[in-house]
Amino acid sequence: MLLGRARRGRGKDVADDPLDAAQERRVRAVLALGGVPQADLLDGVQQVRLRLLERAANGQEAPRDVSAWAAVVASNLAMDWHRAKRRQERLGERLAALRQSEHPSGEDTSVLSLAVAQGLDGLPDAQRQVVVLRFYADLPVRDIAEQLGVPEGTVKSRLHSAVRALRARLHEDEVV
Repeated sequence: MLLGRARRGRGKDVADDPLDAAQERRVRAVLALGGVPQADLLDGVQQVRLRLLERAANGQEAPRDVSAWAAVVASNLAMDWHRAKRRQERLGERLAALRQSEHPSGEDTSVLSLAVAQGLDGLPDAQRQVVVLRFYADLPVRDIAEQLGVPEGTVKSRLHSAVRALRARLHEDEVV
């Protein structure tokens, strides 16, 4: 049914394409206006096509307005592209900082480790638990939430409060 709606008014040469030419142009425009570079537009259009085909394969009913649905999906893809770009930039900055920073002496790291351990001891149990799981066990927020049986927002809130308290403690003790 989805493919039938998408194909109306087209010849047989594009029978398997769920997007007509006008819809494809609209998707390209939304992606371009969303800041996606010209080189990545074709990939974005293909992602929209793929999601449309997956929707049909999963037995979901066709969107009432395929063109509008595709535009929303394209807009979401543009936002995802920017998030991924920012993530890559932050990762690059972190790696550059690691390469440039001098390795602290053993005494400096021992003092910092001791101060962090004391700071952790001063945290409430729930905050200490999420800090240890996130930064020492390197678990993502989603996994921590599942393991503890609490919403992700609660984990994020506890992490925020704990990090703020640890930072304040380290500044107060003049460790950092």
